[in-house]
Amino acid sequence: MAAEGWGVAVTLKAPVAQVLAFVAWYLELGAARLWLHFDDPEDPAATLLEGQDRVQVIRCHEGYWAKVAGRRPETHQQRQVRNVTRVLRRTGLPWVAHFDVDEFLLPARPVSGILSELAPDRLILRAEPWEALCDPRLPDDIFTGRIFRQALPPGREALAHALYGDLGALLERGMLSHTVGKCFFRSGIPGMTGRIHGARMNGEPVPGGPFHPDLALLHFHAQDREGWLSRLPYRLAKGAYQYRPAMQAYLLQQPPEGVADFYDCVQRARPALVAALEVEGFMRTEDLALRQRVERHFPGLLRGFETEQSGVNPSA
Repeated sequence: MAAEGWGVAVTLKAPVAQVLAFVAWYLELGAARLWLHFDDPEDPAATLLEGQDRVQVIRCHEGYWAKVAGRRPETHQQRQVRNVTRVLRRTGLPWVAHFDVDEFLLPARPVSGILSELAPDRLILRAEPWEALCDPRLPDDIFTGRIFRQALPPGREALAHALYGDLGALLERGMLSHTVGKCFFRSGIPGMTGRIHGARMNGEPVPGGPFHPDLALLHFHAQDREGWLSRLPYRLAKGAYQYRPAMQAYLLQQPPEGVADFYDCVQRARPALVAALEVEGFMRTEDLALRQRVERHFPGLLRGFETEQSGVNPSA
């Protein structure tokens, strides 16, 4: 295996279309292997993808967890950590990235070249997150968004207020989701465990260093309001928002119309917001063409699944 070979580990529970988009994207980027840990062992996407080249389907049933951890970890964060660490200790690939199904790495040049340049003692490599804004005018592209914002530098609270009003104080550097990014991990390092946003060596944090200038991570955390609203109770109680106490408290006390207004203010690609982000240099525009990529890698697979699920007779 080439020294710069790399793969992607993910723990997922998502609609079939989103899973196929994720897989197609990373296959096109050149990942040598994708480890898909299906939190629901009966996930229909697992059946569709079994046997695909460069894809390993792992159904996380009770038997799997009994071998990996003794029993199924209670939280999804713990399950993610167990899964990526298992891959790091078993793979023959020198580098493994740990992303979520809604995160799409966008390198400025081939990933293999970036990894091949790293010093032998570099254990992790960080990619900077860019958060997708909601634009309901766009046609559906599975994950639909073309405008992405970058986290504001520390100390730019005045700009956050100018962009989002009083709600800017509830965000972390102008972002609704994480600002710390995700990582590639060097595999086979004794004592190192992968985490969600970094790594630990014998229990101590591994220095991550700065974001690599040629790696952007496009994050579709809340690109549509309906999807965001459906996941909001979980995120407030058990997910990322429990670590944002001010924002958590605000959203918990708002009526439905207040929650909707919050989303429209901080997440919708309002013309004034987009223009201000562009002027300040914290915006980029990208078109991922995910449906085209899925069709290119899995011709007819998604259409056939959607037809089967809808009960439509394609010959009618």
